[in-house]
Amino acid sequence: MLITAAILAIFVYGIIAAMLGTILPDISKRFSLTPRQNGNIALFQAVGLMIGSFSIGPLMDVEGKQVGMLLGLGLVALALFLLRGAGGYQAVVLSMMLLGIGGGIVVTAANNLNADIRPGNPAAVSNLLNLFFGLGGLVTPLISAKLFQGKPRSLTLFAATLAIIGLLASIVAPFKPASGQVSFQFSAVGGLLTNPHLLALSAMLFLYVACEVGVWNWLVRHLIAQGVPEGKALTILSLGFALGLLVGRIGASQILEKVDPKTVLSGAAALMAVTSFLMLRSARAGMAQALVFIAGLAMAPVFPTVLGVVGGDKNFINNALAGTAIGIAVTFGWLGLVVSSPIIGGIAGDDPKRLKKALLLIPAASLVMLLVSFTL
Repeated sequence: MLITAAILAIFVYGIIAAMLGTILPDISKRFSLTPRQNGNIALFQAVGLMIGSFSIGPLMDVEGKQVGMLLGLGLVALALFLLRGAGGYQAVVLSMMLLGIGGGIVVTAANNLNADIRPGNPAAVSNLLNLFFGLGGLVTPLISAKLFQGKPRSLTLFAATLAIIGLLASIVAPFKPASGQVSFQFSAVGGLLTNPHLLALSAMLFLYVACEVGVWNWLVRHLIAQGVPEGKALTILSLGFALGLLVGRIGASQILEKVDPKTVLSGAAALMAVTSFLMLRSARAGMAQALVFIAGLAMAPVFPTVLGVVGGDKNFINNALAGTAIGIAVTFGWLGLVVSSPIIGGIAGDDPKRLKKALLLIPAASLVMLLVSFTL
């Protein structure tokens, strides 16, 4: 039941992570929003993710992980109902920020369960659980188009229903009891923020999320600038990159049965650098799809493996700081989400052909990831 609760939570987050891109065209049309306002909506969601993931760690270390799951899924459901009834731009911004806070809490809480489910190999469990994040992101546009005919209110109601089901599963799941601490020592946060091991892992998440978001947000535009038709470019993103992430996490969970997680992280960073560089040099649709798929395979293990390593660290567990440590690492990841697209867009400027140069940020960041992984 604990595994079921974790799967439902990760799947719900996968859906809400892909939701903004799915519903934004309708919201923009309904409320006559400008591109700047669209960007602000995404920014406030990202800020909410950072607030949620950073703040929930200490609470879980004192009150237990079940509190985090219930609070996160409850906020997600509330935000989705508010979004469904939003009557203007300000209401949408408020709903998306609240959705971000709930989503940040859900990701941090669910990934805190890896070591509880399998103490001996939390990184392998993390890869399997986060497979459902990719699945949620993959099916959301399909559900919206095929089942709900592009009606965003129906999609938000569907997602809210799943969040409530996840909430009920978390109520009955057998969570480990709280640490028993009477209060949380906030001075411990300062110690974690200067812990070299946690800082290295957090830096890897920051760089990785910047790379992944760079692909999600900019790959289609890059391919179109290379002469690939828009429909084909979207297919390459879905059946190339998204599918690569799904397959890669299945494979990584098996590899981690025999290979040390830190070796997997170094190998993934090296493969990311090579495959993303080649991906950007290909102008033929067939070759691009193959390279994008391989790049997805390379990127797949990084996020869940890092969180598995952080959550399984005996130093954090023994000091009842595992929740806070994962919250810090995830927050660094969301910071990568905030800065990635503005940097890439700033380099590219108004010339679509310069986007190819700007996206070299991805293999460059991957090389920095490789260097950071050696410090582990």
